[in-house]
Amino acid sequence: MPLAPQPAALCAFALLAAASFFPAGASASSLERFSQFLAATLSAKGEFEQRIVDRNGKVVQQSKGTLAFSRPGRFRWTYVKPYAQLIVGDGTRVWIYDEDLKQVTVRAVDKALTSTPAALLAGNNEVMRAFRISDQGERDGLEWLQAVPRVKEGGFESLRIGFGFSGPEVMEFQDSFGQTTVLRFTSFQRNPKLDAALFRFSPPRGADVIGDTK
Repeated sequence: MPLAPQPAALCAFALLAAASFFPAGASASSLERFSQFLAATLSAKGEFEQRIVDRNGKVVQQSKGTLAFSRPGRFRWTYVKPYAQLIVGDGTRVWIYDEDLKQVTVRAVDKALTSTPAALLAGNNEVMRAFRISDQGERDGLEWLQAVPRVKEGGFESLRIGFGFSGPEVMEFQDSFGQTTVLRFTSFQRNPKLDAALFRFSPPRGADVIGDTK
């Protein structure tokens, strides 16, 4: 996996995150778990199941895949069912490859992560300043944290993360169309040894590449 922060830098990062995001007087349960997760988790991998529900409660899409990340800014999300899609953050840019369309979209990592859910797991402290974070209490045996983007440019209105003892177990986010996306993580491993090649991407031959290619 890419370079991990030195212990002093890691401690400073965790303290700054806590000082920046803990609202005065709020219950600290989910916020403490979030801070502990940031301080102790430099990398992770696992599997996920995703379900999208419309404003009427109807399930409109279900998918599954794998994930891996290394903070700051390096991550890999692979959708394997029902459609193949790959999202790779290499620390500088984010690449989105749609296998069916043979199309690659690329964006600068700071622009792509600033107001997207991936920022809260893979982003650095500066990226996470793009969110207003608050504790939402306990529900379904998990401690819930809510994050609202300060600038609504990422296509979603708010995000909730449910923390268990092992870390984040569920992410729920609502988009501007009234849909709710629910991600459930399984086989979640913290600080595994990962090949740095996971976070590199080269567009396949013949694929159309659009976006910030400079």
